[in-house]
Amino acid sequence: MTDPQPATTALPATALRARLDPATLGFETTATLAPLDHLIGQDRAVEAILLSAGIGHKRFNLFVHGPEGTGRHSAVMDLLTQEAARRPAPTDWVYVHNFDAPERPRALHLPRGAGQRLKLAMQELVDDLANDIPALFESEDYQRRRAAIEEQFGGQQEAAFAALGRTAHDRGVAILRTPMGFALAPMKDGEVLKPETIARLPEAEQADIQAKVAATERDLEAFLKSVPRLQKDHRAAVARLNADMAQNAVEAGLDRVIEAFRGVAVLEDYFADLHRDLIDNAELFLQAGQREGDGAFPMAAVRLQDDLRFHRYAVNVMICRPADITEGAPVVHETLPTLSNLTGRIDHISTMGTLVTDFTLIRPGALHRANGGFLVLDAARVLAEPLAWDALKRCLETRAIHVITAAERLGLTTTTTLEPDPIPLDLRVVLVGDRRLLRLLEAFDPDFGELFGVAAEFSDEMDRTPAAIDAFARLVASVAAREGLRPVTAGGVAALVDAASRHAGDQRKLSLRVNAIWDILREADHLAARGGAATVTEAEVTGAEAAAERRADLVRERMQEMIARGTILISTRGSVMGQVNGLTVAQLGARAFGWPARITARVRMGAGQVVDIEREVKMGGPIHSKAVMILTAFLVTRYAPDMPLSLWASLGFEQSYGGVEGDSASVAELCALLSALAQVPLSQALAVTGSINQMGEVQPVGGINEKIEGFFDTCRAQGLTGRQGVLIPRQNVENLMLRADVVAAVAEGQFHIHAIGHVDQAIALLTGLPAGRRGLNGDFEPGSVNANVEVRLMDFAEARRDFARHDPTGPAAADRDE
Repeated sequence: MTDPQPATTALPATALRARLDPATLGFETTATLAPLDHLIGQDRAVEAILLSAGIGHKRFNLFVHGPEGTGRHSAVMDLLTQEAARRPAPTDWVYVHNFDAPERPRALHLPRGAGQRLKLAMQELVDDLANDIPALFESEDYQRRRAAIEEQFGGQQEAAFAALGRTAHDRGVAILRTPMGFALAPMKDGEVLKPETIARLPEAEQADIQAKVAATERDLEAFLKSVPRLQKDHRAAVARLNADMAQNAVEAGLDRVIEAFRGVAVLEDYFADLHRDLIDNAELFLQAGQREGDGAFPMAAVRLQDDLRFHRYAVNVMICRPADITEGAPVVHETLPTLSNLTGRIDHISTMGTLVTDFTLIRPGALHRANGGFLVLDAARVLAEPLAWDALKRCLETRAIHVITAAERLGLTTTTTLEPDPIPLDLRVVLVGDRRLLRLLEAFDPDFGELFGVAAEFSDEMDRTPAAIDAFARLVASVAAREGLRPVTAGGVAALVDAASRHAGDQRKLSLRVNAIWDILREADHLAARGGAATVTEAEVTGAEAAAERRADLVRERMQEMIARGTILISTRGSVMGQVNGLTVAQLGARAFGWPARITARVRMGAGQVVDIEREVKMGGPIHSKAVMILTAFLVTRYAPDMPLSLWASLGFEQSYGGVEGDSASVAELCALLSALAQVPLSQALAVTGSINQMGEVQPVGGINEKIEGFFDTCRAQGLTGRQGVLIPRQNVENLMLRADVVAAVAEGQFHIHAIGHVDQAIALLTGLPAGRRGLNGDFEPGSVNANVEVRLMDFAEARRDFARHDPTGPAAADRDE
């Protein structure tokens, strides 16, 4: 069977770059085009986003992924905003004081716009009561009724004491008031008897006096015991009066609030608890009124609201929409998704050296603000924030917003804390990330698939069809109109289309990394402004492209400078045995550039070993090591198949200090190895790129434009001779979107690009000799490179066998025995 050797094709200049003819666009400037109101080339992603936005099941949260620069965030925000505009506006949620359990604030669901009205109504009620209750307790009616109570209970106490005095007087006992209390003394004829006088009285009379004093003492004791009861009854009567008066003031003010919210059933129990608490704590308003009157100016309402004792009557609005806005769900993009920014937080204030809190210090998070609508988050940022991802999943699983602080989750809190009622959650969460992060979550987070059941993948390219070009032109018109840029001429749009194809690295594709394209458009508009032009033309677009490349070109220039000065050894003239120019590419951020690399091979008789120097010193990656093993397999199976491979060979990238990865140099490495075996020099005017398989077929590689341009720049620096060029895989022809100067050099015959499909084509171009086919006799054509390779390998095998005969204990003999 003969080896495939399709004819070598030197590509014409027209095959090196797709160029759109502006005349085919059918307009002069984008000012005449209708703007495009939807994405192009992202039909799958749009379908997924609309599904997630429209379906109500909790599993259908969305993960948006795709390459950077495809407009994922802006597209998601636009589509969600359109969907949100068709939804009803969410209703209100507030926190109020729980009068039975203050540590568990109550969450109340109110009609749209009622939250803020309730908050203002409660502020007004508190302010009114702070004025009305003190005024009511200073009223003439209150003073009259209080005086009646004082008179009633004061009279009862005085009457009882007077009766006690009269009884004691009838017994001949005087009740004396002393600084130490009451004292009893016997009397006779209105005079207090002295102890010595009593002592001179008969015993019977003394006993009678003692009995009367003891009886009076018992009556006095009974009177004194009745005094606290009278005072208690007095206080109860005053409390009943105060409650009646407070109730009048509270009911007068609270009735107005209740009437304003009649029909809101959820407030009925709250108003009942509020009514009872206001009456029980009327003293607070009396104290506030007294404090207000102490100063030269009346106390401002805001100061009253700041009094912690009055926080119990406040309303903490968490979610609120104006009552007149009935449509439009929220779309919230939280750029810093910390735990507190997502689920809310509970603040504390310092009082008397202690941190305290209450329900008015509960702050809403992004979940509260987005409730009823959509929440857009950056996936990597959520996962990077401690506790945020777990909290988000818990809220989505329970469909409720739980306000839990990080200190509480970690068990670090030592201050008073709260357990607010969870607020029901009804929203769609959209995570924006990359494909790798999506796969990691799917693999390692079992909860992820249960919550995020839809993935929207943004593509980085689309087919370059006439319909796509028309849509692209309208998209250019939309961006120019939206950002206030100058209209773009047909030539400018054609240049942007070509730029999109170059960014895609494919003549049949358009890049959808539109951010980079719009940056070119913006810079082109800036150049047009500086030049005083009314439109953006092809000249400004190509000028903006060149300027952007020049700004990011420092490293490439330094590499080319080192090649020009001979620091990096690269030759573009002459022929050298076992040496070839390979091509490599570097990616520095968004900028990629290529440059040539010298690849060398050395051979001698051995035991069938091909040494990959990069792999041996651990500077070669696994893909490069695999490529070397593949070319070794091709070498072993193609040449001298009936004889053991008696070869020792080494392959290396000269002046490579940063590691080698990839298989795009395997064709060049094989050509260097074949050159060393056949002892045929390779042209240094040609550079080679391409991967190879075990059949010798050349396979496509990436970065083809940058690699060609890198070698072209080196050849131009050393002087174009008309013989220089690049060998590329024929499958990469459609990926060619080369710079205009490279295309011009090819058109003038100063540079050449050859598309190859087999290593035989590469070796023929590099040596100027036929690669050679196997004839019917099984031998390669005499004088061909393949024939020389096979003869050399057979010579190695004969030499190794002869060496083994003369040295039966040598390595060759050991290999033979094995």
